[in-house]
Amino acid sequence: MTTLVTGGTGFLGAALVDRLVGLGRKVRVLDNNWRGNPRRLGGVLDRVEMVEADIRDAAAVARAAKGCTQVVHMASVNGTAYFYSQPELVLDVGIRGILAVVDACRANGIGDLVVASSSEAYQTPPKVPTDETAPLVIPDPLNPRYSYGGQKLASELIALNYGRTGFSRVAVFRPHNVYGADMGFEHVVPELALRADDAVKAQPSGKVRFPIQGDGRQTRAFVHVDDFTTGLVTVIDKAPHLSITHIGNPEELTIADVARRIVGCFGREADLAFGASPAGQTQRRCPDIGKLRAMGFEPKIPFAEGIAPVVDWYVKNRHLKSQEAS
Repeated sequence: MTTLVTGGTGFLGAALVDRLVGLGRKVRVLDNNWRGNPRRLGGVLDRVEMVEADIRDAAAVARAAKGCTQVVHMASVNGTAYFYSQPELVLDVGIRGILAVVDACRANGIGDLVVASSSEAYQTPPKVPTDETAPLVIPDPLNPRYSYGGQKLASELIALNYGRTGFSRVAVFRPHNVYGADMGFEHVVPELALRADDAVKAQPSGKVRFPIQGDGRQTRAFVHVDDFTTGLVTVIDKAPHLSITHIGNPEELTIADVARRIVGCFGREADLAFGASPAGQTQRRCPDIGKLRAMGFEPKIPFAEGIAPVVDWYVKNRHLKSQEAS
């Protein structure tokens, strides 16, 4: 059995590939390495098949899927900065990508498909913690931020409805605020980590004045990448046909608390300065993971335990930020 992982040199994809190889499974990776990087595969790179191709290239995806028994589709353009600056690209990769994957599965007789969605697909949820029945909503199609949530919403519809015929199992999963080392620099944790490093150096004594967006009361529930990957393997192995499963850690934290904890990683106390919030920012987000728990999953790494090594990684590897920008 061979699993094709699209987006397999990205942050989440590489974590999955590493785990699957560690479990003794045969893996093929498809990625164009635009935002992904083979360095993330570390010591398992020589134990996987690599296919460098764009997920929008339907013929290339079909060739990569040949001989596989399962596809885990994770290729996407993530990062809030891209949602605002390149919404057309975000949508193009998302929509053309899922169509290419579904067609490749059908062309190669692959009946097992697992597809990555996102909590962004439901934007502002009607209740928190939020389960998988929350309605999928695009509040404002004129706001480019929703290019990401919109293509994830469409990906779910395509996967689950195309999957009604010709597939033995199609399962969708929604990650919720995964954090970890080498996730890219355009996300909240690395962005706060590097700003905290700069602020601490610029203010060598006393409380550290630290500006953040919004009033700090917005909440998120962060899941460490190691816990996320355990949850994803659980979905891959156990999720039923035409199912949707949240993967996360229901430890809800305010952004103010997250900022204070990150500054605290430097042994300093933060004096937060509040500012305007970007249009379309969700006030609260925290997953109900009851379905995943019923499959045997339980997160093991609280944010207070997981954050310090991650902050340390970004400080020590901040030179990679300029390489990503180029």
